[in-house]
Amino acid sequence: MGHRKKSAPRRGSLGYRPRKRASRLIPRIRSWPEIDSDKPTLLGFLGYKAGMTHMIVVDNRPRSPTEGKEIFVPVTVVETAPVIPLGVRVYGKIPGYGLYTLTEAWVDPPEELEIRRKIPTFKPTPDIDGFFKKVEDLADKISRVSLIIASQPKLVGGLEKKKPDLVEIAVGGGGIADRLEYAKKILGSEVRVSDVFKEGMYVDAIAVTKGKGFQGVIKRFGVKELPRWHKHRKGSRRIGARSPGRGTFSEVPQAGQMGFHRRTQHNLMILTIGSDGKDITPAGGFPHYGVVRSDYIVLSGSVQGPPKRPVVLRYPVRPPGVIAREVPKIVYVSLSSKI
Repeated sequence: MGHRKKSAPRRGSLGYRPRKRASRLIPRIRSWPEIDSDKPTLLGFLGYKAGMTHMIVVDNRPRSPTEGKEIFVPVTVVETAPVIPLGVRVYGKIPGYGLYTLTEAWVDPPEELEIRRKIPTFKPTPDIDGFFKKVEDLADKISRVSLIIASQPKLVGGLEKKKPDLVEIAVGGGGIADRLEYAKKILGSEVRVSDVFKEGMYVDAIAVTKGKGFQGVIKRFGVKELPRWHKHRKGSRRIGARSPGRGTFSEVPQAGQMGFHRRTQHNLMILTIGSDGKDITPAGGFPHYGVVRSDYIVLSGSVQGPPKRPVVLRYPVRPPGVIAREVPKIVYVSLSSKI
């Protein structure tokens, strides 16, 4: 009898366990960076993935083999219609325990937002000015200031829904008093993506990946299929014995859910930010999405998820060590049909 394998490396990273379906379509941001800025700003923004195209840009990365030359770059277009901050939430912190909610307040949104489609029992705070006066007295206890923003799906070209999406975004920069003043200033008014991000910045993209359903070990973990030239009484796309069952959860690849997982992509460069969708929409529109009609942001590389998937863009929690001196010059944008 020939040689038999006695051991094999573990399949898949334990950092992604459990590989189950995401609990929500709009991801909750678990950590926020501390930015070095005297001016407070939102640390994130909500957009919707439109699709991909490609650009020809002049490489400006320091010490790159193609520095100064024109290179091909695949890009992802995310439509980022203006959002409206509806609520402000302040957190305190207990050493050894973590953050806890001190208080929060909500404003009455514009009627066209139709917020009661999302929160049927929505009730705004009657006295916002009085709320901020009380909060200012608690400034020494406040550890974080966050805003709850609502998207405007009616302004997004690829969506057919009216119900807004809500996501909590932290405020960074300046001191606690500056952040409270900033939150009071923009509460209830529109915020554009150009007010939060600038071209040439790096951002993290947080979204839910494409769902692929229940898959076997061949597709889910890349296990080698048994040779097809031989007859298999129990099939060729299977794995060996699973007994004893103890300890096999993290060692033996098993069939299960694949895709629709919450994932984070770090350090995607913003190549351009625009407000006219005609400048970026290909002929015939993006497949399964359509025409970009509002503000948009173009990221280098790919972003997880199918078209129309909500994507939260965040200031990078671990920015790259080598940063380009300026925004790369765009020579060509492909607007040919993607269908």
